[in-house]
Amino acid sequence: MGTLRFTQKRLEELQCPPGKPNIYVHDADTKGLTLYVSQSGVKSFYLYKRIGGKPTRLKLGRWPDELSIDDARREAVKASGEVAKGNNPHRDRLTARRETTLGELWTIHLEHARQHNRPSSVAENESQYRTHLERWAGRRLSEITRADVERLHRSIGEKSGKYAANRMLALLSHMYRVTATRIGFAGPNPCAGIEKFKERSRDRYLTSEELPKFFAALDQEPEIFRDLFRMALLTGARRSNLQAMAWVDVDLSRKVWSIPADDAKAGEPIHVPIVGEAAEILTRRRNADPNGEYVFPSRGATGHIVEIKSSWDRITKRAGITGLRPHDLRRSTGSWLAAAGVSLPIIGKLLGHRNASTTQVYARLALDPVREGVLAGTSAMMAAARAKPTEGGTQ
Repeated sequence: MGTLRFTQKRLEELQCPPGKPNIYVHDADTKGLTLYVSQSGVKSFYLYKRIGGKPTRLKLGRWPDELSIDDARREAVKASGEVAKGNNPHRDRLTARRETTLGELWTIHLEHARQHNRPSSVAENESQYRTHLERWAGRRLSEITRADVERLHRSIGEKSGKYAANRMLALLSHMYRVTATRIGFAGPNPCAGIEKFKERSRDRYLTSEELPKFFAALDQEPEIFRDLFRMALLTGARRSNLQAMAWVDVDLSRKVWSIPADDAKAGEPIHVPIVGEAAEILTRRRNADPNGEYVFPSRGATGHIVEIKSSWDRITKRAGITGLRPHDLRRSTGSWLAAAGVSLPIIGKLLGHRNASTTQVYARLALDPVREGVLAGTSAMMAAARAKPTEGGTQ
C-alpha cells in the first residue's frame, strides 16, 4: 500500500501495476480512506479501520460514478465517527443486505390475508399493491422513508383521487404495523404521522326522474345484465356479492338469500329477503338453469360474471345519466327505503351495516319487518321506474 494526497488528476493517472490483481492506496489527508484499484481499472473508495479488534474494509462507493473525492472523505469521517461510538457500520450493512424487501413482505402479507380476509378485500389490496406499491418491491423496509410515502400519497391523490391515495396509505401502514412486526422488523413505520386526505362521502342515487330513463336503457341490455342490475336495486346488495351469488345460498321456498359471513364486508352473515320482482327474477333464472352453480354464470375462471363496465357504460350513456357508479345502485335502494318510511335500523339490517350505536338493535330485528320494509321501498322505486321518461330521455 502507498500513500498520496488524493486529487482528480492523480486518481485519473493511477493504474494497477502489471502482474498484480489490484492495489490499495491511502489518502494522505483523511485517515483510513483508501482507494482500491483493480487490474481492469475499477476504482472504489473504502474505509480501512480496525473494528472490534479486526482490520476491516468498509466499501464507501465507486469513483467517480458514485462518489467524488470530497464525498468519499466526508463518508469516511462519518463512518469513523460511528466506529468511535462503538457502532459497526460493516455489520449494519451486512444486516441491511439480509433485510426483508417490500416485495417479500407483501408475499407474507398476502398469504396471511388470503387465510383470514374476504376474497373481495384481498382482491382490492392486490390491485392497490400492483398499481401503486410494486415499484418499491426491491427496496428494503428500512430504505422506504416517510418522505417517500408522502410524495407517493400526494402523487396518487393528484392522479387517481383521494380515495385511492388513502387506501394505498392504509395498506402500506398495515403491512409495516402488523405484518413487518410479526416477522421481527423493528424499524419505524414510514406511514406514521401522514395525514389522510379528507374524503367527501357520496350521496348520489337514482332520482325519480332518472329511474325511468335508467330502466328504459337497461331493457336494451342482454338478459344477464338486465337481471343483475335490477337485483342490485331490489336487494341493495354489494356488487361483489351479487356477481358471485350462488344458488346454494338462495332458498326460493323461504325467499331468502343468505350471504355467508366470509363474503360479507362486516364479517357477519347477511340475510336478504327476496320479495316482489326479485323473487320473479330468481325463479325464472333457476328454471332456465336448474343445475347451475351461480345465479349469474360466465365462462370465465371464476364461473360467475365479473366484467360489467362495458354494460354499465352503455346503460348510462343510453340513458343520458352522468356521474352514476354501479355502487350508487346500493345507495339508491337505501334512499328509496328511507323515503318510503322504512326505519334506519331495518335499512341497516338489509344492507349489512355494522355501527356501534345500532348493532344491538339490528341483532334483535326479525326478518319479517325487514321483508315488509324492503317490499314497501322497492315497490315505490319500481313504480317510479315504470313512469314514462321525461322529455329528452330514452324511450
